[in-house]
Amino acid sequence: MARLREVQVGAQSPQALEAVIGSARTAHLHDQARQVWEALGAREFLHVNSTAAGGGVAEMLANLLAQSRGLGIDTRWLVVGGDPAFFEVTKRLHNHLYGHPGDGGPLGDAQRETYEQTLAPNADELVSLVRPGDVVALHDPQPAGTASRLREAGAKLVWRCHIGTDAPNEWTEIGWRFLRPYLEHCDAFVFSRPNFIPDWLPQERCFIIQPSLDPLSAKNQPLSDDVVHDILVRAGLLSDAPTGAGTMFVRRDGTRGRVDRPAELIDSGPPPPAGVPIVLQVSRWDRMKDMRGVLTAFAEHVAPDSDAHLMLVGPSVHGVSDDPEGAADLAACAEAWTSLPDKVRRQTHLVCLPLADVDENAAVVNALQRYAMVVLQKSIAEGFGLTVAEAMWKGRPVVATDVGGIGDQVIDGESGLLLADASDLAACGAATRRLIGDPPYAQRLGEAARQRVFEHFLPDRHLDQWGDLLRALLVGQT
Repeated sequence: MARLREVQVGAQSPQALEAVIGSARTAHLHDQARQVWEALGAREFLHVNSTAAGGGVAEMLANLLAQSRGLGIDTRWLVVGGDPAFFEVTKRLHNHLYGHPGDGGPLGDAQRETYEQTLAPNADELVSLVRPGDVVALHDPQPAGTASRLREAGAKLVWRCHIGTDAPNEWTEIGWRFLRPYLEHCDAFVFSRPNFIPDWLPQERCFIIQPSLDPLSAKNQPLSDDVVHDILVRAGLLSDAPTGAGTMFVRRDGTRGRVDRPAELIDSGPPPPAGVPIVLQVSRWDRMKDMRGVLTAFAEHVAPDSDAHLMLVGPSVHGVSDDPEGAADLAACAEAWTSLPDKVRRQTHLVCLPLADVDENAAVVNALQRYAMVVLQKSIAEGFGLTVAEAMWKGRPVVATDVGGIGDQVIDGESGLLLADASDLAACGAATRRLIGDPPYAQRLGEAARQRVFEHFLPDRHLDQWGDLLRALLVGQT
């Protein structure tokens, strides 16, 4: 039976963030928090999604809750459970809202029955935890079917959609038709872009809130070059001797962690030698991220004339419970890798990172992004693309497709390079070669990228916008 579970997140001191954003922005954040306290009163703010690790939503929630709790806001994180049949339906919905058929399967009466029967026991448990007046944010399609029960229990409901497309089509229509009966019970809706909002939703109840990154997390905290080097050596991702700097990082709770677990290299030879340029894409194994297309673009348009190495990095497919297609997407990449010429195979690496310790996983990603010369995000569709902001924060030049929220982050030619068409592999290769061949230009893009993240995509802006939404929902409510 599907079981609801709670994810424990500690509080993050706002004083630590002040060292990054400055006193003026911190003072505004405290003022906003005070207004949210007054609006919430004795109410709780609960977030519900479908996984505690392995994707951008889980990472964003971990950051958002830690920062909210540090400001004294009473908030909790709950994860709905489901079986493979349920996640097959929700993955189909996920792909449809991106405007793609996914596995091509139906979203009819049988799928609706699977969806509702799986969520029924989750809803029972949620209702037992929710008091009248509490605010519940349901993230993406997976928990949306609990909305009617929560509304009956007296909760104020927000549906947060992290996915979407700027070009609705027959697939988005099918996806919205499936979800619409559940969403009609919600009081407010949050999207990452205005173009993602379906025209049948009341616009006055829709809010635009883009994700942010936490500069203090294990994923984004500063690491010295020697620690970066030693983390990659320890994880088996760099062929070299350690410097002796160690592999320590700081966990969210302030304790020290250490990278100990090796990564898994799939159908690959030895890891890259030290000193060669690294081209990196970090994503879930998801067809919308087009990892196989990145592999082909590199193999055909970069590797033949370069000693650069490509690293395609994703989570262990056994650690992402809500994505049944991950193993198939990884297998497709592995099959494509086996057909490459010997030289190119030695320059390309498929990497799975363990999720047993999410902070350790994040520290390895941090080291990879800091070590890479070029970071790619050649997505076919994207809600926001938090890996883009992560690389930009580390001063890395990014080559990414101009889809969804990526175009909101990167200004083409100023803070990265945008591809007009994800299927244009030659353009992807040319942009990558340009950055490899012109380090001063790559450095200028990286410096501008970091500044853009500082100005637009740090947590104080994110928390400020959620505070505006909560006050809009609750002011005048009892």
